[in-house]
Amino acid sequence: MQGKAILITGGAKRVGAAICKKLHAQGANLVVHYRSSLKEAQKLQSDLNQERPDSVILAQADLLEINLLPDFIDKVAERFGRLDVVINNASSFFPTPLGGCSVEAWDDLIGSNLMAPLFLSQAAAPYLKQQQGCIVNIVDIHADRPLKNYVIYNCAKGGLVSLTRSLALELAPEIRVNGVSPGPILWPENGEWRDEAARQHIISRTLLKRIGEPEDIAKTVRFLIADAPYITGQIIAVDGGRSINL
Repeated sequence: MQGKAILITGGAKRVGAAICKKLHAQGANLVVHYRSSLKEAQKLQSDLNQERPDSVILAQADLLEINLLPDFIDKVAERFGRLDVVINNASSFFPTPLGGCSVEAWDDLIGSNLMAPLFLSQAAAPYLKQQQGCIVNIVDIHADRPLKNYVIYNCAKGGLVSLTRSLALELAPEIRVNGVSPGPILWPENGEWRDEAARQHIISRTLLKRIGEPEDIAKTVRFLIADAPYITGQIIAVDGGRSINL
């Protein structure tokens, strides 16, 4: 991990920030992407740069502006003179029950969860090949276990699973591509998960009977980057056993 240049999309807060802290502690240099979370991004950058000066830089972008992504990647790669890893973590998440789906919601959810990872990976591939690098996509348990009233989000994450495997095929042997599929790790910031009964129901469906931590995802991402040279095209579930509990 020492000296690697890593781009983390949506890295300013929540699981993204946990990934940033874990990889930085291992010696990586980070490009932390954010869209609107400037305050959180600056705080994270300040904290990590105090530990190791000039090791974290920020990159603002709206990833839905697909045509701008090649230029974005070029600028990211210039920052540290290399690009070793892309972590596609940025995501939008909101309900779209059948009957309430719209083109705008489709563009947002598919754009952030599927289109952006594809076109970022495509733009980054030449740089990653130079470093024998890798891509890690943050998927979701709901790619395999659809969440009611979240039709488009489920489709987007299901597509990201397929994209992960397709990219592994397309980019081998120089670039490895894998995914991490979280279960209940952090509760969404709004919606029905504010209800304690709903939360306990979800927890009860895990085999370990507890919620996970962002650190659990960060450790798995670190493993896929640093300790998994013979793993590609795989999705690792980090969900307390929820995905096998029928």
